[in-house]
Amino acid sequence: MRMTARPQNAHQARLLRLLRDEGPRSRAELGDVVRLSRSKLAVELERLVALGLVETAGLAASRGGRRSEIVRLAPGLRFVAFDIGATSVDVAVTDGELNVLGHLAEECDVRQGATVVLERALDLLGKLREQGLVPGAVHGTGIGVPGPVSFREGIPVAPPIMPGWDRFPVRAAIGQELGCPVLVDNDVNLMALGELHAGLARSVGDFLLVKIGTGIGCGIVVDGAIYRGVSGSAGDIGHIRVDDDGPVCACGNTGCLEAYFGGAALARDATEAARSGRSERLASLLGDRPALTAEDVATAAAGGDPVAVGLVREGGRHVGQVLAGLVSFFNPGLVIIAGGVAGLGHALLAEIRSVVYRRSLPLATGNLPIVLSELAGSAGVIGGVRLISDHVFAV
Repeated sequence: MRMTARPQNAHQARLLRLLRDEGPRSRAELGDVVRLSRSKLAVELERLVALGLVETAGLAASRGGRRSEIVRLAPGLRFVAFDIGATSVDVAVTDGELNVLGHLAEECDVRQGATVVLERALDLLGKLREQGLVPGAVHGTGIGVPGPVSFREGIPVAPPIMPGWDRFPVRAAIGQELGCPVLVDNDVNLMALGELHAGLARSVGDFLLVKIGTGIGCGIVVDGAIYRGVSGSAGDIGHIRVDDDGPVCACGNTGCLEAYFGGAALARDATEAARSGRSERLASLLGDRPALTAEDVATAAAGGDPVAVGLVREGGRHVGQVLAGLVSFFNPGLVIIAGGVAGLGHALLAEIRSVVYRRSLPLATGNLPIVLSELAGSAGVIGGVRLISDHVFAV
């Protein structure tokens, strides 16, 4: 594996993250922030230039004396993110400042197994290379998968909706293929990092990101960092039990939140409503197809179909029921609702808000915004490159 250049001390790491997050800065501005003497700052920057991580780019405006040089991250730095969902795979390439240079996505069933899905992701990266977006080496890759992950080992562990992925060495396999550092995390954690870096949570240190997609998960951010728990399974709220007598979940238990709501459960209930004749609108959308989708429910609900609207509200009630407990326990400063099913929009959001505000402690909800993500489909890939850049730009 090729060695990726890394900072050699904490001062260099701080400089790199500052340039990543705030863009090019003059030497004088950098000195003010990192509190280094002019000579010490010069030494550290010269080392970063020698490592190929930063470069000088002209002169800044005068602050009353000799004009200071502008310093920026090397334009050839490239980070890559693979955001693997239950039914799709997204691949993005960014520069060192995490500006997305290229982003490709395609439908892909995670149940095809690790080898097939990761090859699809690598193929998409190959297409971005063909566009000239990766002129040299990849400096790091962040990967999200829709299941529990041992973050330390970089492997999925017994993921309910990912047959064939259990303990597959994702980090090692992609690291060997691309010759760069790789980190693997749950996809919801990456989405939370994406919101922290470029979304609604940029100024919020403690928040929850609830992803409602094929399944349901929660990214937990504490003091500006992802909280993963002891073994990496923190935030797996889709398997909190709602009702002992509920439907069987993909995990094998009964009555889980995910068994009541989420893309798979919503499609199941909508298809049953169509076939039973309870909804003419859903029946017409079903036609000769084997099953409806969450998108079909959104279409029917937007058209005023009472059965579809009822399914959305019932799902929002169940999510709100679980979220109310989490809000009382965690007391976040913000809750963001994201994922494909969040596309159901304000009808879903209104029901979730209603339940949470009604059932949680007033002290916890008095100043609590519950909002829809504004990053659309890019939260996961932005979080992926944020995750790996934090790692590369660290001692």
